[in-house]
Amino acid sequence: MAAADAARLRVTIEGLEGEMQDAAYASLTLHQYVERGVTPAQVRRLFARGDEEIREALEPFGYYEPRVEGKLGTTGEELHVIYQVDAGEPAAPREGERLDHAKYEASKERIESALLGMGYLGAEAERRRVEVVRRARAATIDLEWRSGPRYRFGPVRFSETQFPPEFLDRFIPWEPGEYYSAEQLLAFQQRLVDADYFATVSVQPNVEDARDTSVPIDALLTPAKPSVYSGSVYVSTDSGPGVRLGTDRRWVNRRGHKLNADIEYSDRLQEFAVGYRVPLRGRNERMLSFGTAYRDETTDTSESQLLRIAANEAREWRGFKRSLGLQYLDGDFEIGSEQRSASLLFGEGVLTRREADDLRFPRRGYAATLSLRAAPLDVLTDTSFAQVATEGKWIRGVGERQRVILRGSLGLMGVDDFDRLPPELRFFAGGDRSIRGFDYESLGALNAAGEVIGGEYLVIASAEYERFFLERWGAAAFVDAGDAFRSADFQTNVGVGLGVRWLSPVGMVRVDIARPVVSDLASSFRFHITIGPDL
Repeated sequence: MAAADAARLRVTIEGLEGEMQDAAYASLTLHQYVERGVTPAQVRRLFARGDEEIREALEPFGYYEPRVEGKLGTTGEELHVIYQVDAGEPAAPREGERLDHAKYEASKERIESALLGMGYLGAEAERRRVEVVRRARAATIDLEWRSGPRYRFGPVRFSETQFPPEFLDRFIPWEPGEYYSAEQLLAFQQRLVDADYFATVSVQPNVEDARDTSVPIDALLTPAKPSVYSGSVYVSTDSGPGVRLGTDRRWVNRRGHKLNADIEYSDRLQEFAVGYRVPLRGRNERMLSFGTAYRDETTDTSESQLLRIAANEAREWRGFKRSLGLQYLDGDFEIGSEQRSASLLFGEGVLTRREADDLRFPRRGYAATLSLRAAPLDVLTDTSFAQVATEGKWIRGVGERQRVILRGSLGLMGVDDFDRLPPELRFFAGGDRSIRGFDYESLGALNAAGEVIGGEYLVIASAEYERFFLERWGAAAFVDAGDAFRSADFQTNVGVGLGVRWLSPVGMVRVDIARPVVSDLASSFRFHITIGPDL
């Protein structure tokens, strides 16, 4: 009989919008019957409760005296319930502000987190009370915490691992006896993760074992697999299709030494490299590295076969990653029709910094690099030189689906005999990551035969606009400009183009088509394909 009497139901709430309207609908018991049959008797019974349910739903938003008028009508076989709501004036903790229970709860959590983060690990709320005077539309918030003593960092207790505790102590960022800090604890955990020795890292204060405001820190570590093998196939318009193979030995002894070997092979580039890294004592992530590599590269402007031997010390320094070291290059090269040999020993210093809200797809971020190279004396080197180069990239999101990307590079050098420098120490422009619309390293100063030989100076600027039409698919428009040159023969080269962007599981895939619009070179379209992170 009940099924025969069932009718369709429609519920409408007018006068509210956004979160308040959603909360009002969710509070109505009557609204739960919209998708199923309901009898007129049930509707009348639940309709009478609707006024109070809506009033209670609005209280967390600070509205304690709303006016609610309900109407029940019939249209054909449909029952239609309409609630007209006037929220009225909200209760206010102070003039111009509305009492919002969600913000109130969030503010309590922020206070508690701040106390814990500063080392008040035993802090307790003594009083948490909200008083509302409905007629005056006023609210009083009364909060009080008992902070208790401020704790300091105690001993760090490491679980059993492949390393002795005295080796792991180098990852602790604080000095003994410092006040406890949640930020420092997070930095400690991140250092252990970045070391790449462990599969899992858990770092927690043990308040139960605290003695005299000194809280011990428990670090639970699980060793990672000792060896990692990698392989990838890639396509680049600069070097053609290729393959990379590599192996990393995460640690070779209890002192945390690391070993790696990599092979890269493509149409234009063949390289084999071996590196050995030694962690040094200290709390700024110091690392001593040794490496050797053989590189055979062919571009449209040069060929080179060079052996490299390098040693450097890297560390965290004032928010940057800093590297200082020596490099030795030896081999043969050909630029244009000029065949040379090179033997160069030089010092190198590099500063890098990168920040991003999301490394996979940053909407706010930047990367900057400053490098200095110098061979001031003719010792084991064919020519003395000094070189400085800097490059940067800046990304900002615009709206929900758009990004602006700016990029620039500057370089200059002083050299006794430019002809003695191998291609990788000269400045070139053009290519996927330089000035699009031009061949890889096709821009530079010319010799007497009109062949590109690179430059002593470099200027590159790029501006790009991206818009994503789907979650993972978008388009880009860009303009790149600059030149690599010697003395005063700077020539403006400008390329413009359009591109497709795909946020793939392995990183951003960029397919661009560009052409020169300002250049002395012949103008033609060129495709550029790159895969990898933005920063």
